[in-house]
Amino acid sequence: MAGRVAQGFSPAIVITLVVVSACAPKTKYVTPTVEVAPAFRENAEWKTAQPADDTIRGKWWELFGDPDLNALERQIDVSNQTLQAAAAQYAEARALVRGTRASLFPTVDLAPAAVRAEASGNRPASTFHQAANDFILPVDVSYEADVWGRIHGAVNASRAAAQASAADLETARLSLNAELAVDYFTLRGIDRDRQLLDTAVESFEKALELTQNRFRGGIASQADVAQAETVLETTRAQAVDVAVGRAAIEHAIAVLLGKPASALSIVAAPMPDGPPAVPAGVPSELLERRPDIAAAERRVAAANAQLGVATAAFYPRLLLSGAAGFESSPLGSLLTGTSSFWTIGPALLVNVFDAGRRHAASDQARAVQAQATAVYRQAVLVAFREVEDQLAALRILEQEAAIQRRAVDAAERSLMQATNRYRGGLASYLEVTSAQSAALVNQRTAVGILTRRMNASVLLLKGLGGGWQSSTLTHE
Repeated sequence: MAGRVAQGFSPAIVITLVVVSACAPKTKYVTPTVEVAPAFRENAEWKTAQPADDTIRGKWWELFGDPDLNALERQIDVSNQTLQAAAAQYAEARALVRGTRASLFPTVDLAPAAVRAEASGNRPASTFHQAANDFILPVDVSYEADVWGRIHGAVNASRAAAQASAADLETARLSLNAELAVDYFTLRGIDRDRQLLDTAVESFEKALELTQNRFRGGIASQADVAQAETVLETTRAQAVDVAVGRAAIEHAIAVLLGKPASALSIVAAPMPDGPPAVPAGVPSELLERRPDIAAAERRVAAANAQLGVATAAFYPRLLLSGAAGFESSPLGSLLTGTSSFWTIGPALLVNVFDAGRRHAASDQARAVQAQATAVYRQAVLVAFREVEDQLAALRILEQEAAIQRRAVDAAERSLMQATNRYRGGLASYLEVTSAQSAALVNQRTAVGILTRRMNASVLLLKGLGGGWQSSTLTHE
């Protein structure tokens, strides 16, 4: 009899599934359109890198050729706690994909039970207060036929969300690497500034000694000595003061590396004379090379899939269930043929009234999709602005650096002339101190411009995606 029922029932289920699947709602995803300029406006006169270096690799900081920076950057992936949190969030998203995909397969439950019961004597057709055993060994199988694509839509939504989480992880990594590089070059700028101040202190000590000798010889006045001492001690104070900023930057780098502030010490070292040439490429490449843009686009895809899930809720759900096993009063005959049983049958769940809940869910899904689309387009606009900002900064700062170099040269010539005039008795020491201050200010300004140029290069590389490609997104 079981064979006859199964043979008569299975074709009906198959035919039903085929027919209703053909009517399943579809929500095809199309990447939102964005307006992309044909070229960066600030890139018109930008110098491209040499042919051997025209590709930005994943370890983009290696373009600066600084071994100390490379060693610090390698520690980000190992110890940074913000990155560890983002990695855990990505792992959570991947686990959610696996959990959602499991709904595509049947659920099998094994629920053995042993019951001893005594029925009421007043129960119809019952033996007065007779206790009995009931041993059951059932296997229950349940399965929802995804005829409207509801489960597949949920799987697609969770997969897109996981890909967005993967891009978020890369965004966090890129931001942390860039923050470390900015802090590092700021630190090196302070080192170079301190080197300038220390050199100036040595020069001013010699000038003070010269002035004191001239005073003892009756050539210079006490006022000249006081001026020389003032300039010297002021410069010494400035040299000490820069240590405050250096310590704060060093502590910030320690936190980025996941270390206590007291556990990191970076030896002072010179900074490069200029940033490397960075190929900016074309604007459309940002859509592939910015992980934050990829994350925003994947969230649009997830919202589109969720809209499909909300649409499928308007259609009936086809549930298939079955059970088989053994049931017997005496335990010894539990596994015999006469103790076997089975059931199988479909169930159609139709929601005839929900007070507008499904329409509200559908409207909500459409609003979420519209919001995700707007966020994606805004992310693209922000990316273009960030790249244009840094291209403009590098172009302008390069011009400013050239002018500042001429100012430094002129200030040094003025100092040399003022010193010679003072030694020849043709000028007062006030003229020397003014020239000394002007030369030091211009030298320190040049260091500040160089630091800004290095940091602008870092931010440009960050704006270009740092060599990351959306093709690396994991497909669960």
